[in-house]
Amino acid sequence: MNRESQRINHFPVRVLDTLDPHFHQAFAQLLRWDENAASAVETTVADILLQIKNHGDTALLDLTAQFDRIRLTVPELRFSHDEIQQAIDQCRPQDVQALKLAAQRIRDYHTWQLPSMGLQTYVDNQGTTLGQRLRPLQRVGLYVPGGLASYPSSVLMNALPARVAGVRQLVMTVPTPDGQFNPLILAAAHIAQVDEIYRVGGAQAIAALAFGTQTIQPVDKIVGPGNIYVATAKRQVFGHVGIDMIAGPSEILIISDGLTPPEWLAADMLSQTEHDTSAQAILITDQPDLANKVNQALEELLTRIQRREICRTALANRSAIIITQSIDEACRLASQCAPEHLELAVANPERYLDAIENAGAIFLGRHTPEPIGDYVAGPNHVLPTSRTARFSSPLGVHDFIKRTSIIGCSPQSLAAIGPAASQLAAAEGLTAHQLSIDLRLDNPQ
Repeated sequence: MNRESQRINHFPVRVLDTLDPHFHQAFAQLLRWDENAASAVETTVADILLQIKNHGDTALLDLTAQFDRIRLTVPELRFSHDEIQQAIDQCRPQDVQALKLAAQRIRDYHTWQLPSMGLQTYVDNQGTTLGQRLRPLQRVGLYVPGGLASYPSSVLMNALPARVAGVRQLVMTVPTPDGQFNPLILAAAHIAQVDEIYRVGGAQAIAALAFGTQTIQPVDKIVGPGNIYVATAKRQVFGHVGIDMIAGPSEILIISDGLTPPEWLAADMLSQTEHDTSAQAILITDQPDLANKVNQALEELLTRIQRREICRTALANRSAIIITQSIDEACRLASQCAPEHLELAVANPERYLDAIENAGAIFLGRHTPEPIGDYVAGPNHVLPTSRTARFSSPLGVHDFIKRTSIIGCSPQSLAAIGPAASQLAAAEGLTAHQLSIDLRLDNPQ
């Protein structure tokens, strides 16, 4: 089948060709994604934050009754040890065992990632002591989306790096709409040694973590995914507390040389589009015939999965198969996309690793499907989306560590470097700065 006929057939995913004169416009459109919260959402969230800030637990209980349809008392806000154990007892043993295996691998990877903690200094040529001190954050809040469809793997991915970094207190909030929750969420929190778990969600949970209530003490940083109200709340409290990132829809980009079975590639594309109708799956290949084969595989696999309608919408809206002249060209396009997940489904994938400038995570070879990274590989699955991999990184231990600069002058080193500092202070018109230095230079004690 030639390229032109591929473009006019109706497949689950559109096919683009870099030789097409209109390709660059189509590619630019593919990269566009804007999920700015509507002004109504911004206003609603701001009002919720203010209610929690002013009224604490009372507002938290009222908002939980309004949005989650469950009326709690103050003591019921926090899951008790007995409730956590009862939830664990409801889980299938094989599921808990899988969580423990995943947890160990995640813990091992992030332990490898951990930098040298504590004080590190050196003395420069003028005798000035310089360095830095690395310490973990004291208290971190983890937001977990609620309901029966919430993901225990995300609990491990957000909580364990904080634990490895040495965070002293780890607090989790999870909504329980109509009193329902996934017991594996509490099992994962127990495995990750989360200290406190509260049954609240939405913007009100973010507000409680940021500002504190009579029951929930404020945190230093908030991590974890959520809907547009949660994302907007995180954006609005940023600056008062730290946040990890504002997550957009899931993304996968696959580069294939045609040697990976089309069914595998199609399944990998579906693995991300089943998350959300706004998710994106892009396959880039230098093999024109592969586009047709993958589209046919998509049609067949769609009949075998539960979220087929979500997948169909995502495939039609924001996904594509792109035909290039070479794998090198595919790598250049992939770097422009800066995807959340990038599969190098090619022979000798290490050969192309340096050619990928931007990606949240890179999966090497056809035997490394993206879902392995979601669960048990070890590196974090909390990744930059919406092209933010151009300037940001996966969640890791560094997100839970703060650096403090250390500076120590002796009389001799101050005499050596102080005059230049005094000169610069004078040049900037900051006479008190200059005076602070000159007093010491004129009368060392």
